[in-house]
Amino acid sequence: MAIGANKVVTLNYKLSDDQGNIIQTTNKNEPFVYLSGNNQILPKLEEAVSGMLIGGKKNIELNSSDAYGDYDEKAVQQVKKEEFPEGANLEAGMEYMAHSPDGKPIAFVIREVHDEEVTIDFNHPLAGKNLNFDVELIDVRDATKEELEHGHVHGPDGHHHH
Repeated sequence: MAIGANKVVTLNYKLSDDQGNIIQTTNKNEPFVYLSGNNQILPKLEEAVSGMLIGGKKNIELNSSDAYGDYDEKAVQQVKKEEFPEGANLEAGMEYMAHSPDGKPIAFVIREVHDEEVTIDFNHPLAGKNLNFDVELIDVRDATKEELEHGHVHGPDGHHHH
């Protein structure tokens, strides 16, 4: 039976790339918790988890197009250093936030710093990568009214904003 929307789903996972490099993992004491049906995890991952039983384990492989998308060279841009706030730390690998034309926050990473210009990349850090999730479903429960109103899971002691 599918998990369905508006459930609090608790799972442990290990995320790796095609070469077996571990990208991220939950600590067995700190599982990952999300509110189902609310776009809080990758849609294809949520679809695969929704058919699992509590206590079940599964390997879920996502192609890059089903994960964070293919790498887009057009998302790499050159901007003048003066576009950054005065005194900003401009080093390769630094992550910053900008605003899209419609005002939404959008993350980018500095790829290179030159004398007058900075190369920035708006691709998600995992864009272009196939992802492998080893998932263990720990628990599923109905979301509380407050969690549904707030659009996220609250911790065991009540309200936790991140």
